[in-house]
Amino acid sequence: MRNSDRLPPLSALRAFEAAGRRMSCTAAAADLFVTQAAVSHQIRALEEFLGVSLFVRRNRKLALTDAGQRYFQAIDGAFAAMRRATREISETSGEKIVRISTLSSFASKWLIPRLHRFQALHPEINPMIATTQRAVDLHREGIDVAIRAGKGVYDGLVSTKLMDDAVFPVCAPSLRAGQTPLETLRGLAEHVLIHDTSLVSPLDGPDWGTWLEAAGLDVKLASRGPGYSDTGMAIQAAIAGQGVALGRRVLVADDLAHGHLVRPFGPDCPTEGSWYFVTTPEAGERPAIAAFLAWLQEEIAIAGL
Repeated sequence: MRNSDRLPPLSALRAFEAAGRRMSCTAAAADLFVTQAAVSHQIRALEEFLGVSLFVRRNRKLALTDAGQRYFQAIDGAFAAMRRATREISETSGEKIVRISTLSSFASKWLIPRLHRFQALHPEINPMIATTQRAVDLHREGIDVAIRAGKGVYDGLVSTKLMDDAVFPVCAPSLRAGQTPLETLRGLAEHVLIHDTSLVSPLDGPDWGTWLEAAGLDVKLASRGPGYSDTGMAIQAAIAGQGVALGRRVLVADDLAHGHLVRPFGPDCPTEGSWYFVTTPEAGERPAIAAFLAWLQEEIAIAGL
């Protein structure tokens, strides 16, 4: 058989596709649940098989060569076609899967505590949840639904607004009634402020500096206190009585209802972004996706959000 008629190993193609999509061996390794060295090895093996260089390094980042760009476009399309075919054959065989991408904080603090009710209503549908901070490519990565905070404008995708959000201080009940009661805005100066360092844009929500300014307080207070790279961790630190956090209404609703957290005072500071249900046009026509959206909207109405 001629070499041109042979196909490279699938593992090498997967490594190349992931690295070409993320432009990073480290990020590709995380997507594939392997080591960075394994991704680099597979790419080198593919380059040897093809007899061409696929990547060059520029300022510690990857860039596709001209040959790599042409090959990536073909491989990327092939992987997308395989994902579509897999979904279609799975559904015709009776297995209905909804692949959902969202933030870990939304999954742990809002979605998962309610998901048993969806499964009771639709036992034939299997939700598969993957969490990440980055924006996923629904077409390339085989994701059916993304639940994200933003403006809801995404080229080639269908967005349905789920709910607005706002930010306000929250703390443990013991902190509000402790030796230094947190009863007034000025009382914040006597308490630790917990920072959510995962906030990278105004769409994610106001940080302490923005909130203090809106409340008419000294923004210098925002320069102190521990930081957490995940919203769920920041909320958990507040529940543990370690300080005062800024809670997003959607993400702290259950903890407020159960008495794990209290709101010592306002004001509410609206977020620039709202929560959206995002799909591809093709996925949006699937009955399983429509059922999941309808259930979400009903749960949001019940929660009063």
